[in-house]
Amino acid sequence: MSTSVTALTLGELDKLPAHARRCVFWEMDPAVAEDSRGFSDPVFEKEAWLSTVMLEWGSCGQVANVDGNIAGCALYSPPRVVPRAGLFPTSPVSPDAVLLTTLRAEFPYQDADIAHRLMQAVVADLVRRGVRALEAFGLRTDPPAKALAERTVGSMMLMERIASPIRDAASNPATECSPETCMIDADFLEEVGFEVIAPHHRFPRLRLELNSDHGWKEDVEHALDQLLAAAAMTPPTRIGAR
Repeated sequence: MSTSVTALTLGELDKLPAHARRCVFWEMDPAVAEDSRGFSDPVFEKEAWLSTVMLEWGSCGQVANVDGNIAGCALYSPPRVVPRAGLFPTSPVSPDAVLLTTLRAEFPYQDADIAHRLMQAVVADLVRRGVRALEAFGLRTDPPAKALAERTVGSMMLMERIASPIRDAASNPATECSPETCMIDADFLEEVGFEVIAPHHRFPRLRLELNSDHGWKEDVEHALDQLLAAAAMTPPTRIGAR
């Protein structure tokens, strides 16, 4: 099996996996998305967002390919261009960090090392560009009952806004966006070297230091090697809904 990971370019937006091409969970404010439902094309909105980010900031994605088939992707960008990044109870993202929004391994490649390879490509790109840190809002799918019971009315309303689904123009359930389909599993992020810097029972914010003074390279490589070795013996950690 031949696997490669390449940076996403303006001329290759159609190489993104099907869900990623239509997903605007991160790229549109949920209120705006709801108001425009049925009138806007999510593929157009996503391509417009990607084009703007790439022209103004540079590469913001990595795409994995296995034997000529699209196997997964990772997307990352400055948090200021990600509308949903300001809605979490653990916001805002640190000013020196880039935000990792998407990391997906597509069927039937979830059992391969696609997530491993994508993380390596993202880290290598950002280190080359002098970025200090990578942050992500993780998803915990089984929050403790006590934490659930202690939510205030205000926090419940905020979380409902975060979790509000974004449906495509055809209202296709298979491509509906939600935290479960569009966020990265917090346990997976911790396994590859991220550390929780803003705890939350549902949406913790995690950080991976990329500054060479912090020994990021050895730590990340060790964590990714451990994950890959564990994946060979046990079912893979869930990165997102398949």
